[in-house]
Amino acid sequence: MEAVRESWTDERLDEFGKRMDERFDRVDERFDEVGRRFEEVDKRFDQVDRRFEQMDKRFEQVDRRFEKMDKRFELVDGRLERIDGRLDSMGRAILFGAIAMSSTMIAGFGAMVAVIATKL
Repeated sequence: MEAVRESWTDERLDEFGKRMDERFDRVDERFDEVGRRFEEVDKRFDQVDRRFEQMDKRFEQVDRRFEKMDKRFELVDGRLERIDGRLDSMGRAILFGAIAMSSTMIAGFGAMVAVIATKL
């Protein structure tokens, strides 16, 4: 043990200190490089933020279009009331048309039966 202690002279300690300083300088350089890389990452995130801002603007445009559609179609409780009203009126028209045609056919058959009955 004493041989080891005797071999640590002031000169060797100074040399050891210089080597430690050199190594810490290298570590500092590496941290500077890491800092530069983080700056590049920050720049990339800024670009991504700009892209998201553009997407937000596009979504706002889509929202405005849907608002216009809502006004045009009167969206109520998730249903398009205006279109529903049109479909309901179309259904009524088809029903009344079917009833009118059926009545006309029945009247026509009745008339044919009456004509045939009078001829006999």
